[in-house]
Amino acid sequence: MAFADDGRDPLERYSRQMRFPPLGEDGQRKLATSRVTICGCGALGTVLANHLVRAGVGHVRIVDRDFIETHNLQRQILFDETDVAENLPKAEAAARKLRLINSQVQIEAVVTDIDHANILDLVSDADLILDGTDNFETRYLINDAAVKLGKPWIFGGVIGSEGQSMTIRPGITPCLRCVIESSPPPGMTPTCETAGVLGPAVSVIASFEAVEAIKLLAGKLDALNTELIMVDIWNWSFRRLKIAGLKGKVDCPTCVRGEFSWLEGEFGTHTTTLCGRNAVQVAVRRGEPLNFGELAGRLRALGEVKQNAFMLKFSTEGYEFTIFPDGRAIIKGTNDIARARSLYAQFVGN
Repeated sequence: MAFADDGRDPLERYSRQMRFPPLGEDGQRKLATSRVTICGCGALGTVLANHLVRAGVGHVRIVDRDFIETHNLQRQILFDETDVAENLPKAEAAARKLRLINSQVQIEAVVTDIDHANILDLVSDADLILDGTDNFETRYLINDAAVKLGKPWIFGGVIGSEGQSMTIRPGITPCLRCVIESSPPPGMTPTCETAGVLGPAVSVIASFEAVEAIKLLAGKLDALNTELIMVDIWNWSFRRLKIAGLKGKVDCPTCVRGEFSWLEGEFGTHTTTLCGRNAVQVAVRRGEPLNFGELAGRLRALGEVKQNAFMLKFSTEGYEFTIFPDGRAIIKGTNDIARARSLYAQFVGN
């Protein structure tokens, strides 16, 4: 963290935070020397980045593959209509806003798609990895990297009015695959595009993540959450699932067997630009065919759907999807691989 040489106490701006006894000045100084990587800068990621930069975390790396669209503004709090008009990448737009909020914090914007080839470089120097993503593919990749490197990370996810979060410390707590061994196949679960998402639900879960990050970075480990937290702000329900007992009790592929299949590229989405077609093929490795009936039922409210036994075609927002039973999709209307992956996650699923 860089401080301005103007004679003022650099910690003064955090005075109200330091007056909270469990944190204090010692905890604040630890925050100032900490480094975090936020994976994803959409709804969760913008709230996370906002909290941690204002809290004085010394170095914040923001990684995101996408650009800002008008429908993002409902819940992605660091963006505005000017960002949409300028067609800015989310990571860059967020960094510009955050530098105006706190010039003491080093903010690094990385515009890239997180995959098995680059994730170790993106998180290896971080003290903590934060989940701002919208899909389990990336979360399992984060989990593999965190366990391999022995780094803590905080999981969070929101759909509709519901969200969940848990804090993962490799070697101490269960990892993500101890609790959720495998993700649902594409097309079988709702996404933000098909089920919607409420901004306040995002803020609640991201705030849970942020306060856990502050505790962890400040060295207040006894105060960390040890459960899977599940909240539904519409139905006003709050559940806490005790998961600590799973550590060492389940045959986890990652933290027990030491298999890093996502990190090694054995699982996950594979993309190819189709030359001359303004299209990208997104191929997902899966063991069972898509349920076209269920997928079509969810997509009809969002665009035109046609299907037969061999493929499902879906058109929306200027894009045309041709989806095959094995989960593979050809997305026409873009040559941008990162954009195609985002569209796949939005409309088809993980």
